[in-house]
Amino acid sequence: MPPIIDHKKCNGCQGREESFCEEACPGDLLYVGSDGKAHCHAQRDCWDCMSCVKMCPRNAIETRIPYQLGYHKARLMPIMGKNSITWKCTDINGETVTYKYRNRLEIADEQGGSS
Repeated sequence: MPPIIDHKKCNGCQGREESFCEEACPGDLLYVGSDGKAHCHAQRDCWDCMSCVKMCPRNAIETRIPYQLGYHKARLMPIMGKNSITWKCTDINGETVTYKYRNRLEIADEQGGSS
């Protein structure tokens, strides 16, 4: 399923030469239009990798679980933190479960010391 962009939240990463979602998309499918908002120009070519979703600083991009797996109400939304990622999973009945995972180590942890 292609990314769903909330144009009320999206600002096209104002001030950047290239938006974060454009930069992250391995298929080069995203662009910022003349309206200053992100768009996907080849939706059927989307790989569902969710790189754009994870990189969006305004949480303006989400993906929907394909209807074959979860029907139209199911959603999966990552929220990036500094050293973690939180996944909000909403099933077809509207029930939401949140999972938080640490995805980066503190520099002191990597060096085996403390700061």
